[in-house]
Amino acid sequence: MKDSLEDVVLSELDAVGFDLVELRRGGTRSRPLIEVRIDRRDDEAVTVDDCARASRALEARLDGGELVSPEYVLQVSSPGERPLRSTRDWQRFIGRWANVLTPEHGGRIEGKILAVEGEQGSEVAVLEPKPGVERRIPLAAVKEARLAFHL
Repeated sequence: MKDSLEDVVLSELDAVGFDLVELRRGGTRSRPLIEVRIDRRDDEAVTVDDCARASRALEARLDGGELVSPEYVLQVSSPGERPLRSTRDWQRFIGRWANVLTPEHGGRIEGKILAVEGEQGSEVAVLEPKPGVERRIPLAAVKEARLAFHL
């Protein structure tokens, strides 16, 4: 059975010490665009050299032409405003600010991530939008969340 593109990308990035933040496919059938956002595991900022190293590792696997057209375009970049998709992401970024869209709990909320509480499958993010004010948002109710830059 063929590996999926995501499986290959995850495997190759793991081998060179990066995490996959986001994988997008676009372009056309004859000239597909593969956009890969990576993050470092040491919480340092992703550098141009990091992107080049990840790109070389991915190209070594993709150049065979089995997963994508040989005319593919690969773009590897830093996560920018990194999306928060998993409980692990939320836990990893405790202490950082997040911008959260949760229509069931008041719309868009920006706050510092204080904690992630609860049992697996019913986790709740504890956010502090203002000093001394806490909001508890069930992760299941989060439609979209990204790290936010806050001064």
